[in-house]
Amino acid sequence: MTDTPRRPGKPPKPAEWRRWLGIVLRTAHLAGVVWMGAAYVGPAAPAVGSGGMAAGHSGALLVLVSGVALLLSEWFDGRIRLGELAGVVVLAKLAAVAWMALGGAGAQPLFWAVLVLSAISSHAPRELRHWPVLPRRAPER
Repeated sequence: MTDTPRRPGKPPKPAEWRRWLGIVLRTAHLAGVVWMGAAYVGPAAPAVGSGGMAAGHSGALLVLVSGVALLLSEWFDGRIRLGELAGVVVLAKLAAVAWMALGGAGAQPLFWAVLVLSAISSHAPRELRHWPVLPRRAPER
């Protein structure tokens, strides 16, 4: 299938295969979040030496890779801009998950902070999500 024509004020819808790619990436992303949560706050979490944190690092790696792929996909489709609040939040979340994947300290509270930030930022009003954090460049003539 091909891309649909541009709708006024909205980015064009991606091709069908790109839509399915996004579904697969989001599914992997959610699986990674569950994997991280089980490792960082589940029953294995207090037993750091028993491999619970290593499992969290693997889940964080899945979240990081799928998150970067989702960001690139949405950026390419024009659904996210890095200079807007939503883009800045995504970059901050990816940095936090990278820290967790590298075994950085404070993974448990950081996991909860990223989870809460994700829920708030994804359900915030459109005007807030698209608020320009960085000044927009004037269009070239």
